[in-house]
Amino acid sequence: MSLPKPTTTTTAVVTGASSGIGADIARELAHRGYGVTLAARREDRLRALAAELSDTVRVEVIACDVADAEQRARLFDTVADRGLTVDILVNNAGIGTVDAVAHSRVDAEIAQVRVNVEAVIDLTTRAVQQMVPRGRGAILNVGSSNGFYPFPGQSGYAATKAFVNSYTEAVRAELAGTGVTIAGICPGPVNTEFLESAGVDPDVYGASLPKMMYMPSREVAKVGIDALDGDRGLVIPGWPTRIATRIAQFAPRSVLLPLFVRQHPGLQRARR
Repeated sequence: MSLPKPTTTTTAVVTGASSGIGADIARELAHRGYGVTLAARREDRLRALAAELSDTVRVEVIACDVADAEQRARLFDTVADRGLTVDILVNNAGIGTVDAVAHSRVDAEIAQVRVNVEAVIDLTTRAVQQMVPRGRGAILNVGSSNGFYPFPGQSGYAATKAFVNSYTEAVRAELAGTGVTIAGICPGPVNTEFLESAGVDPDVYGASLPKMMYMPSREVAKVGIDALDGDRGLVIPGWPTRIATRIAQFAPRSVLLPLFVRQHPGLQRARR
Protein backbone atom coordinates (compact mmCIF):
# COMPACT_ATOMS: atom_id res chain seq x y z
CA MET A 1 0.00 0.00 0.00
CA SER A 2 1.47 3.34 -1.03
CA LEU A 3 0.88 6.81 0.32
CA PRO A 4 -2.42 8.42 -0.69
CA LYS A 5 -1.92 10.76 -3.61
CA PRO A 6 -1.83 14.45 -2.72
CA THR A 7 -4.83 16.64 -3.53
CA THR A 8 -5.66 20.31 -3.09
CA THR A 9 -7.92 19.55 -0.10
CA THR A 10 -5.68 17.13 1.82
CA THR A 11 -2.71 17.76 4.06
CA ALA A 12 0.03 15.99 5.99
CA VAL A 13 0.15 17.03 9.64
CA VAL A 14 3.69 16.91 11.05
CA THR A 15 4.14 17.43 14.79
CA GLY A 16 7.45 18.68 16.15
CA ALA A 17 8.04 20.29 12.75
CA SER A 18 10.05 23.26 14.03
CA SER A 19 13.46 21.56 13.73
CA GLY A 20 15.40 18.35 13.20
CA ILE A 21 13.72 15.25 11.82
CA GLY A 22 10.26 16.83 11.89
CA ALA A 23 11.31 19.78 9.73
CA ASP A 24 13.06 17.43 7.30
CA ILE A 25 10.04 15.13 7.10
CA ALA A 26 7.98 18.18 6.14
CA ARG A 27 10.59 19.05 3.48
CA GLU A 28 10.51 15.48 2.16
CA LEU A 29 6.72 15.45 1.92
CA ALA A 30 6.66 18.86 0.23
CA HIS A 31 9.32 17.64 -2.23
CA ARG A 32 6.92 14.82 -3.14
CA GLY A 33 4.06 17.26 -3.71
CA TYR A 34 2.18 16.96 -0.42
CA GLY A 35 0.70 19.97 1.27
CA VAL A 36 1.85 20.09 4.89
CA THR A 37 0.50 21.37 8.16
CA LEU A 38 3.36 22.26 10.49
CA ALA A 39 2.61 21.87 14.20
CA ALA A 40 4.92 22.67 17.12
CA ARG A 41 5.29 25.09 20.02
CA ARG A 42 7.71 27.49 18.31
CA GLU A 43 5.54 29.33 15.81
CA ASP A 44 8.38 31.56 14.60
CA ARG A 45 10.36 28.46 13.53
CA LEU A 46 7.29 27.04 11.80
CA ARG A 47 6.71 30.24 9.84
CA ALA A 48 10.31 30.29 8.68
CA LEU A 49 9.94 26.71 7.40
CA ALA A 50 6.58 27.56 5.84
CA ALA A 51 8.20 30.41 3.91
CA GLU A 52 10.78 27.95 2.60
CA LEU A 53 8.19 25.41 1.43
CA SER A 54 5.23 27.51 0.33
CA ASP A 55 6.55 28.15 -3.18
CA THR A 56 5.80 24.54 -4.12
CA VAL A 57 2.91 23.34 -1.91
CA ARG A 58 0.22 24.66 0.42
CA VAL A 59 1.62 25.06 3.91
CA GLU A 60 -0.36 25.64 7.09
CA VAL A 61 1.09 26.63 10.45
CA ILE A 62 -0.57 25.71 13.75
CA ALA A 63 1.12 26.51 17.05
CA CYS A 64 0.41 23.45 19.21
CA ASP A 65 1.99 21.94 22.29
CA VAL A 66 1.16 18.24 21.97
CA ALA A 67 1.73 17.81 25.71
CA ASP A 68 -1.45 19.86 26.24
CA ALA A 69 -4.59 17.72 25.84
CA GLU A 70 -6.81 20.68 24.91
CA GLN A 71 -4.43 21.89 22.21
CA ARG A 72 -4.17 18.35 20.80
CA ALA A 73 -7.95 18.06 20.72
CA ARG A 74 -8.20 21.27 18.66
CA LEU A 75 -5.49 20.37 16.15
CA PHE A 76 -7.55 18.35 13.67
CA ASP A 77 -10.55 20.69 14.11
CA THR A 78 -8.34 23.63 13.15
CA VAL A 79 -7.21 21.73 10.05
CA ALA A 80 -10.85 21.04 9.13
CA ASP A 81 -11.78 24.69 9.68
CA ARG A 82 -9.20 25.56 7.01
CA GLY A 83 -11.00 23.31 4.53
CA LEU A 84 -8.49 20.46 4.68
CA THR A 85 -8.58 16.73 5.41
CA VAL A 86 -5.76 14.98 7.24
CA ASP A 87 -4.53 12.30 4.83
CA ILE A 88 -1.12 11.84 6.50
CA LEU A 89 -0.16 12.19 10.16
CA VAL A 90 3.45 12.23 11.34
CA ASN A 91 3.86 11.82 15.10
CA ASN A 92 7.36 13.23 15.34
CA ALA A 93 7.25 15.46 18.43
CA GLY A 94 9.44 13.96 21.13
CA ILE A 95 11.43 14.91 24.20
CA GLY A 96 13.57 12.96 26.65
CA THR A 97 15.60 13.08 29.82
CA VAL A 98 19.29 12.16 29.77
CA ASP A 99 20.18 11.48 33.39
CA ALA A 100 19.96 8.97 36.20
CA VAL A 101 16.40 8.70 37.52
CA ALA A 102 17.79 9.47 40.97
CA HIS A 103 18.80 12.94 39.75
CA SER A 104 16.08 13.67 37.21
CA ARG A 105 13.19 16.08 37.78
CA VAL A 106 9.82 14.39 38.27
CA ASP A 107 8.08 16.86 35.96
CA ALA A 108 10.63 16.15 33.21
CA GLU A 109 10.10 12.40 33.51
CA ILE A 110 6.33 12.84 33.29
CA ALA A 111 6.56 15.36 30.43
CA GLN A 112 8.29 12.85 28.15
CA VAL A 113 5.44 10.39 28.74
CA ARG A 114 2.87 13.06 27.82
CA VAL A 115 4.67 13.96 24.59
CA ASN A 116 6.09 10.59 23.52
CA VAL A 117 3.20 8.34 24.57
CA GLU A 118 0.00 10.21 25.39
CA ALA A 119 0.16 12.47 22.34
CA VAL A 120 0.91 9.55 20.02
CA ILE A 121 -2.12 7.60 21.30
CA ASP A 122 -4.37 10.67 21.15
CA LEU A 123 -3.48 11.85 17.65
CA THR A 124 -3.21 8.36 16.15
CA THR A 125 -6.66 7.44 17.47
CA ARG A 126 -8.20 10.62 16.09
CA ALA A 127 -6.50 10.10 12.72
CA VAL A 128 -7.44 6.42 12.42
CA GLN A 129 -11.09 7.14 13.24
CA GLN A 130 -11.18 9.72 10.45
CA MET A 131 -9.16 7.73 7.93
CA VAL A 132 -10.71 4.26 8.15
CA PRO A 133 -14.24 5.37 7.11
CA ARG A 134 -12.66 7.09 4.08
CA GLY A 135 -10.57 4.02 3.25
CA ARG A 136 -7.35 6.03 2.86
CA GLY A 137 -4.65 7.54 4.99
CA ALA A 138 -1.17 7.02 6.39
CA ILE A 139 0.51 7.54 9.77
CA LEU A 140 4.23 7.67 10.53
CA ASN A 141 5.40 7.36 14.14
CA VAL A 142 8.94 8.42 14.98
CA GLY A 143 10.29 5.98 17.54
CA SER A 144 13.90 5.20 18.35
CA SER A 145 16.37 2.35 18.16
CA ASN A 146 16.58 2.78 21.96
CA GLY A 147 13.05 1.44 22.11
CA PHE A 148 14.24 -2.10 21.39
CA TYR A 149 16.09 -2.60 24.69
CA PRO A 150 16.38 -1.07 28.20
CA PHE A 151 18.71 1.91 28.18
CA PRO A 152 20.07 3.11 31.54
CA GLY A 153 20.76 6.83 31.49
CA GLN A 154 17.65 7.37 29.38
CA SER A 155 15.40 4.85 31.11
CA GLY A 156 12.13 6.72 30.75
CA TYR A 157 12.84 7.88 27.21
CA ALA A 158 13.72 4.38 25.99
CA ALA A 159 10.57 3.01 27.65
CA THR A 160 8.38 5.58 25.88
CA LYS A 161 9.94 4.64 22.55
CA ALA A 162 9.41 0.94 23.31
CA PHE A 163 5.75 1.87 23.61
CA VAL A 164 5.81 3.68 20.25
CA ASN A 165 7.42 0.68 18.54
CA SER A 166 4.96 -1.83 20.03
CA TYR A 167 1.91 0.37 19.50
CA THR A 168 2.81 1.02 15.87
CA GLU A 169 3.15 -2.68 15.06
CA ALA A 170 -0.12 -3.56 16.78
CA VAL A 171 -2.15 -0.80 15.13
CA ARG A 172 -0.63 -1.73 11.77
CA ALA A 173 -2.03 -5.25 12.19
CA GLU A 174 -5.45 -3.83 13.07
CA LEU A 175 -5.45 -1.65 9.96
CA ALA A 176 -4.71 -4.43 7.47
CA GLY A 177 -7.20 -4.28 4.61
CA THR A 178 -8.67 -0.90 5.59
CA GLY A 179 -6.78 1.22 3.06
CA VAL A 180 -4.96 2.94 5.93
CA THR A 181 -1.36 2.19 6.79
CA ILE A 182 0.99 3.00 9.67
CA ALA A 183 4.76 2.75 9.83
CA GLY A 184 7.45 3.55 12.35
CA ILE A 185 10.98 4.84 11.96
CA CYS A 186 13.47 4.00 14.71
CA PRO A 187 16.59 6.12 14.22
CA GLY A 188 19.80 5.88 16.15
CA PRO A 189 21.99 8.97 16.71
CA VAL A 190 20.98 12.00 14.65
CA ASN A 191 22.45 15.49 14.82
CA THR A 192 19.44 17.45 16.10
CA GLU A 193 18.59 19.71 19.05
CA PHE A 194 17.41 16.74 21.17
CA LEU A 195 20.50 16.54 23.39
CA GLU A 196 20.74 20.28 23.94
CA SER A 197 17.06 20.33 24.93
CA ALA A 198 17.84 17.59 27.45
CA GLY A 199 20.68 19.67 28.91
CA VAL A 200 23.50 17.50 27.52
CA ASP A 201 26.62 18.59 25.66
CA PRO A 202 26.26 16.96 22.20
CA ASP A 203 30.04 16.73 21.84
CA VAL A 204 30.37 14.76 25.09
CA TYR A 205 27.50 12.45 24.18
CA GLY A 206 28.75 12.06 20.62
CA ALA A 207 32.20 11.01 21.79
CA SER A 208 30.65 7.90 23.36
CA LEU A 209 29.37 6.63 19.99
CA PRO A 210 31.10 5.77 16.70
CA LYS A 211 30.77 8.61 14.19
CA MET A 212 29.55 6.21 11.52
CA MET A 213 26.34 5.66 13.53
CA TYR A 214 25.26 9.28 13.08
CA MET A 215 22.87 10.04 10.21
CA PRO A 216 21.76 13.41 8.81
CA SER A 217 18.15 14.11 9.72
CA ARG A 218 17.22 14.61 6.04
CA GLU A 219 18.32 11.05 5.25
CA VAL A 220 16.35 9.75 8.23
CA ALA A 221 13.30 11.66 7.01
CA LYS A 222 13.54 10.11 3.55
CA VAL A 223 13.85 6.61 5.01
CA GLY A 224 10.74 7.25 7.09
CA ILE A 225 8.60 8.46 4.21
CA ASP A 226 9.87 5.61 2.01
CA ALA A 227 8.88 3.15 4.77
CA LEU A 228 5.41 4.63 4.91
CA ASP A 229 5.05 4.63 1.13
CA GLY A 230 6.17 1.01 0.99
CA ASP A 231 4.06 -0.11 3.98
CA ARG A 232 7.18 -1.56 5.61
CA GLY A 233 6.21 -1.38 9.28
CA LEU A 234 9.11 -0.59 11.63
CA VAL A 235 12.34 0.52 9.97
CA ILE A 236 15.76 1.23 11.50
CA PRO A 237 17.71 3.62 9.25
CA GLY A 238 21.41 3.04 8.69
CA TRP A 239 23.18 -0.31 8.71
CA PRO A 240 25.48 0.53 11.68
CA THR A 241 22.45 1.27 13.87
CA ARG A 242 20.62 -1.83 12.61
CA ILE A 243 23.56 -4.05 13.53
CA ALA A 244 24.08 -2.39 16.92
CA THR A 245 20.37 -2.66 17.70
CA ARG A 246 20.19 -6.36 16.86
CA ILE A 247 23.25 -7.08 18.99
CA ALA A 248 21.76 -5.15 21.91
CA GLN A 249 18.42 -6.97 21.52
CA PHE A 250 19.95 -10.40 21.87
CA ALA A 251 22.91 -9.72 24.17
CA PRO A 252 22.52 -11.05 27.74
CA ARG A 253 21.05 -8.28 29.92
CA SER A 254 23.57 -9.17 32.64
CA VAL A 255 26.35 -8.06 30.28
CA LEU A 256 24.60 -5.31 28.32
CA LEU A 257 23.10 -3.17 31.08
CA PRO A 258 26.25 -2.78 33.23
CA LEU A 259 28.10 -1.81 30.03
CA PHE A 260 25.54 0.91 29.32
CA VAL A 261 25.79 2.14 32.91
CA ARG A 262 29.57 2.47 32.66
CA GLN A 263 29.56 4.23 29.29
CA HIS A 264 26.46 6.44 29.22
CA PRO A 265 27.48 10.12 29.46
CA GLY A 266 24.38 11.00 31.47
CA LEU A 267 25.30 8.49 34.18
CA GLN A 268 28.95 9.51 34.13
CA ARG A 269 27.80 13.07 34.76
CA ALA A 270 25.57 11.93 37.62
CA ARG A 271 28.51 10.18 39.31
CA ARG A 272 30.70 13.29 39.34
